[in-house]
Amino acid sequence: MLPWFQNGQFPLYLAPMARFTDIIFREFCKQQGADVMVTEFVQADALTREDPKLWETVDFTEAQRPMGVQIFGSNPESMAAAARMLTERLQPDFIDINFGCPADRVICMDAGSSMLRNPKKLGQVTGAVVKAVPDTPVTVKIRTGWDDDTIVAKEVGHIVEGEGAQALAIHGRTKVQGYRGDANWPVIAEVAEELTIPVIGNGNISSAEDVIRIREQTRCAGLMIGRAALGYPWIFRDIKHYLKHGVVPEPPSIAERWDTIIDYTRKIMARPFREQRHSDLRWMRPKFIALTKGMEGSRRIRGSLGQVNQIEDLERVAQMHIARIEQSE
Repeated sequence: MLPWFQNGQFPLYLAPMARFTDIIFREFCKQQGADVMVTEFVQADALTREDPKLWETVDFTEAQRPMGVQIFGSNPESMAAAARMLTERLQPDFIDINFGCPADRVICMDAGSSMLRNPKKLGQVTGAVVKAVPDTPVTVKIRTGWDDDTIVAKEVGHIVEGEGAQALAIHGRTKVQGYRGDANWPVIAEVAEELTIPVIGNGNISSAEDVIRIREQTRCAGLMIGRAALGYPWIFRDIKHYLKHGVVPEPPSIAERWDTIIDYTRKIMARPFREQRHSDLRWMRPKFIALTKGMEGSRRIRGSLGQVNQIEDLERVAQMHIARIEQSE
């Protein structure tokens, strides 16, 4: 069994989310109590072509361990080759295979959740990766199925377990559902009941109460938190504190949240790939909107965030927002 599941541990994963869970964001979530990290996914074929941007995407620090690197693709040979390259260069704690992404750009490659329509090939890819990295655990992430008429989580779970995967994360929505509606926790619970490998549940987890309920009602071995952490990475701290003390700690102040966002921005822009290219922050606007979601008055500043080009612009937005909130108190 993977060590972070041993001795009754119930790990909280930070879900890998493309363009959001970069090395700096993961670092902060780790400090707040996230137990297991997974990189943003990278395409196996592109990685084997030595794209330097992708190697920065999968970079991580020792402090972030246990750390997995997530890959996607549909060709068993290239997936195996990418896994070998990653383990040789980075020595991650595990390789994670993405069979869950619903994005069109991934689906058109017959990868991500598209593979749920072909469980046999999905098994072949999993088996090829497992054989390619015999000394590194392989885990798999899926959705419940392509649509409501093709719920294949249980079938796929048995397949990847048979191919040697050591854990399975299930996002409780279908590909067609995307991120809409409620996660199908009964399906996740059924799969967790049947498999012998750990099952990590994912979907609609936004509080310590959710964690307690899922632990009591399912045999999930751990949970994966995604979008709830984007706007509030302190969620890991809050859950851990609640489980230990029975109360949720005071949330960070607006000023503290802005300090964190600005510090995060400076650190991500100092990364080698960004530093070599430009200092323009326009590419980060979706990150700013995600990071401020749920803040008091966040809707009013969304337009201003859409105009941010430089760090000074971001600082001005922060100062105006803090002043407005303080005046209203």
